[in-house]
Amino acid sequence: MQTIQQILQSFEIGNKLAAASTGTQWIMADNNPTRTILSPVDGNAITAVSLSSETEWNSVVDSAEKAYQTWRTMPAPKRGEIVRQIGDELRKHKDNLGALVSYEMGKSLQEGLGEVQEMIDICDFAVGLSRQLHGLTMHSERPNHRMYEQWHPLGIVGIISAFNFPVAVWSWNAMLAAICGNVCIWKPSEKTPASAAAVQHILKQVLINNQLPEGIFCLVQGDRTIGEMMSTDSRIALVSATGSTRMGKEVAIKVAARLGKSILELGGNNAIILTPEANLDMAIIAILFGAVGTAGQRCTTTRRLIIHESIYSTVKDKLCKAYAQLKIGNPLEQSNHVGPLIDTDAVNNYQNAITNLLAEGGTVLYGNQVLTGDQYQSGCYVVPTICEGSPTMKTVQEETFAPILYLLKYQDLDQAIATQNAVKQGLSSAIFTNNLQEAEAFLSAKGSDCGIANVNIGTSGAEIGGAFGGEKETGGGRESGSDAWKAYMRRQTNTINYGATLPLAQGIKFDF
Repeated sequence: MQTIQQILQSFEIGNKLAAASTGTQWIMADNNPTRTILSPVDGNAITAVSLSSETEWNSVVDSAEKAYQTWRTMPAPKRGEIVRQIGDELRKHKDNLGALVSYEMGKSLQEGLGEVQEMIDICDFAVGLSRQLHGLTMHSERPNHRMYEQWHPLGIVGIISAFNFPVAVWSWNAMLAAICGNVCIWKPSEKTPASAAAVQHILKQVLINNQLPEGIFCLVQGDRTIGEMMSTDSRIALVSATGSTRMGKEVAIKVAARLGKSILELGGNNAIILTPEANLDMAIIAILFGAVGTAGQRCTTTRRLIIHESIYSTVKDKLCKAYAQLKIGNPLEQSNHVGPLIDTDAVNNYQNAITNLLAEGGTVLYGNQVLTGDQYQSGCYVVPTICEGSPTMKTVQEETFAPILYLLKYQDLDQAIATQNAVKQGLSSAIFTNNLQEAEAFLSAKGSDCGIANVNIGTSGAEIGGAFGGEKETGGGRESGSDAWKAYMRRQTNTINYGATLPLAQGIKFDF
């Protein structure tokens, strides 16, 4: 594998990132404030980034508006061909981009590579979808009339992505929006701007090779003020925001105030139910991956484990033994299972959550440690932690973006499902059981209230073919597969009269 410096050079990332990009042109904004980006892996500086202002924002929106006039008129399969080429370029750069994601965000190298593979997969999905943007034909009650519906692009789609998936979530939105005929403006997390700049570097060459106008795929680096501009700007037809519930509520209010559209994919307080008929060998693997993968910084991270009282002690012992085998360290070393948290603020949140749980009467079974020493010099490494608590504890009810797993006990399945549903978020959920009745009860209308409900697999690892998202304070939005493409388009109903008379609906007649 190349060194990080070599990888940065391959993406033309130097000492300072541009404030924005119109797809083919970088906007440097040298006089704007800058922010230095530190790697949570070793604490070293990756680069600095110029923060966009209203000037850069308006320049990008102007380019996007002009590009939309051309892009929307291209046949959808032709737009799909551009997305196919983007997927091919991502394949070429998979190793370097995956390593950069790992170094900038802190997830394991395997997860970084997996994130780029998700981008490739959604490109493939979108290419096929570009020939399947189907409408419906309906029978009219009027003679010699035909009714049908069709779908048209919205215009400019704004994408706000989070640090935990620096590039994949952008692609879920951008590739679908693009084949639908929209142009995109991306506001990446202020914590992971280098990964976004690397993607923009890849896109640039595809756009130039195809002699496409600038403005189809735009990038704006900045803090929350850019998100506010995006949310309040009536030129942005749709805002797709991924992040915390707090952020999503602010976006939702601002976008709704101007009657714009939004897709919200927000927090998760996900649970796995273990019944007496669960295959525990399978379950332990799923719990471990779900609870400690990405150091507990996924929206689908397993945060609550609801265990039947008859197997509670057995599960507790198995988990503690499994956690003791985890290797924590540099995520670019494939022998390590767990990397760092994104920054020291996240470490403080980890410590505060455990302190609050103990104050509420909970206990710590394993972990509760911030690692120190030369190999942990960034100060961002913590030991994944197992706690015991009760479902009603405030700390258990809240989402903490860290590897903390709460063990909860139940007596019957109705109680377990009620516990699963008794949080404000509704993203992902799972049950482990070999009992068909228990599985079907969990999936029924009176079962899990989440957007994702799994049987005998964990809460993490969603595939791009299914619509991704959740209910309640998770926001209700859907991204990626299934018919999520419809959110990026406007529906139009058409009626054609091919007769020589004008019969009116409901038999209404005018006598004159």
